[in-house]
Amino acid sequence: MKRLLMSVALALSLAAPAGAQEKVRLAVGGKSGVYYLPLPVVERLGYFKDAGVDVEVADVAGGSRTLQAIVGGSADIGMGNFDHPIQMQAKGQPVVALLQYGRFPGFVLAMMAGKADRYKSPADLKGMKIGVTAPGSATNFMAAYMMGRSGLKTDDASFIGVGVTSTALAAARRAEIDAIVSSDPMITLMESEKLVKIVADARTPDGTRAIYGGPYPGGVIYATPAYIAKNPKAVQGVVDAFVRSLQWIARSSAEEIARAMPEEYALGNRPIYVRALEMSKPMFSPDGQFVPGAVETAYAVLKQFDPAVAAATVDLSKTHTDAFVKKALEKK
Repeated sequence: MKRLLMSVALALSLAAPAGAQEKVRLAVGGKSGVYYLPLPVVERLGYFKDAGVDVEVADVAGGSRTLQAIVGGSADIGMGNFDHPIQMQAKGQPVVALLQYGRFPGFVLAMMAGKADRYKSPADLKGMKIGVTAPGSATNFMAAYMMGRSGLKTDDASFIGVGVTSTALAAARRAEIDAIVSSDPMITLMESEKLVKIVADARTPDGTRAIYGGPYPGGVIYATPAYIAKNPKAVQGVVDAFVRSLQWIARSSAEEIARAMPEEYALGNRPIYVRALEMSKPMFSPDGQFVPGAVETAYAVLKQFDPAVAAATVDLSKTHTDAFVKKALEKK
């Protein structure tokens, strides 16, 4: 990490002239979901432009596809769960979290109404079809971890990618799945239609501790060490914009946030969308700083169900850096 920061400092001294727009390709797995709220806020309020970055957003099918885009080079910065920086270091393909926008994961495990009576513990997920945003995504990890703690193996259930928007709702309405791990507004909408019963809720600190045994990091933005070292001005601009977005979310009401979002994000039910924002708003960091202890909890959790992480030596200090967030906050 020291070498990385030295490279950043050197590159900053050689950065492009003031006023130049740095081009950045950003990948996200379903930006209309409340989980990714800081991104549409940044876009709608013009914070990227203000920060001197010209950002092209690719909306892909889930967090695992975001990670593929970063590692494959088709995107520069990704939005996703903090699990990915740990897992990728274990595989020798490191990515570094630059900002923690989610204080906790914000995901919910819910049973379809017709299956709810069968659920007493995660052990009852055996043999079920579980909807997740995409196989290999953070929603997949949450269900896999809960199953592992109950003595099940990952292949004791079937994980089906259903996305985060109308496709997830359609799968629930057609009873194509038995359970789902998703986020708002999907969960609040499904609950309002009595399609599901929530059995585990990581939208709150207490619910997160009940699932993971401690504070657990939610959404982050991340990039490869090579990209960070070569493009510090672009990275700083993106972080500056996200910090500003988080500060706006923290001081705004759910109704104000809803008014700033595209109409289609409400999925045709604005009151439910506002309620979903109220439910999920506490999960967003007010400043983008990393929550003490959360990184260690994530590592302990991943070691329990990810053989690659369990077998590797992971240096947690290399999975994230607070250098850019600190610099962004100094400007405020």
